[in-house]
Order: sequence, then C-alpha cells, then structure tokens
Amino acid sequence: MGLLDKAKGLSDRVVEKAVEFSSDELIADTIIKAVEKQEKVNRVLEARGSKYRVSNINMQMGIPPNVEFGIQRITEESSEK
Repeated sequence: MGLLDKAKGLSDRVVEKAVEFSSDELIADTIIKAVEKQEKVNRVLEARGSKYRVSNINMQMGIPPNVEFGIQRITEESSEK
C-alpha cells in the first residue's frame, strides 16, 4: 500500500468519525453527561465549603470533541438564595 493509499484511508476514517460526532443522539448524550458532571462537581465543592462553582460548559464537537468547564466564584448573596 502506497503513501497516497494510506492518506486516503486516513482521510476516509476522519470523515466517518466527523459524521459520527455530528449525530443528534451523540450530541444529546454528551450534553447530558457534561451537565451531570457539572452538578456532581458543584455538590462536592459546596460540601467542601468552596466559594467556587462550575458555572458554564462549552462544547466543541470536532475531532477530537472537547468539553470545557468554566468556574466562577459565588458571592455571599447568591449562596444565600
């Protein structure tokens, strides 16, 4: 197998993975898992008396997919509500 054949095979696999990553079910599952993780981490932070919480989630459905969590310091007013 020549170098061009290997490159074409790799390109085909990349296209196949990109199609898989764009499926509605996969995106929904990823959102659900990310939100569940956010809620679990926030419970742990609260139990430990931390003034920080996971405040937002950014998702990029690329190759590879990426999930980023943003943190924010809570204020005394918002923690009393």
